[in-house]
Amino acid sequence: MNGNTTIGQLLRYGVVGIASNALLYLAYLALTGAGMNYKLAMSLLYALGVIQSFHFNKTWSFRHDGARGQAFIRYCISYGIGYLFNLVVQYLMVDRLGYPHQLIQGALIICTAVLLFLLQKLWVFRNTSPTPTATTPSL
Repeated sequence: MNGNTTIGQLLRYGVVGIASNALLYLAYLALTGAGMNYKLAMSLLYALGVIQSFHFNKTWSFRHDGARGQAFIRYCISYGIGYLFNLVVQYLMVDRLGYPHQLIQGALIICTAVLLFLLQKLWVFRNTSPTPTATTPSL
């Protein structure tokens, strides 16, 4: 199996995501357990997760050799989209419908991870090298 296949990328992305999100979720539970508002805790830890996961996803998960600065900007935009998705769902499910924030945030980790994988695969770390074109024989 080629390491740059979608399956390979997804497996490496999963390893980075599981390790990162496990630690961040434990921190989320600790912060909210200590009395911090769940939205503030999610926001702070989300920003920390963006910064710490960029390097691993760029160099290992997607093996992207493009410009770091451009990729980081797209990465931050994609995580901004993920953040807004997370915040809106929390608002709807916790504030409006009354579900426990611990369960909703746990489920959102998975949903947001899928969204972010697709954004990273198709936009942030897409292969920008020219695709070889077939040449037609000259007559």
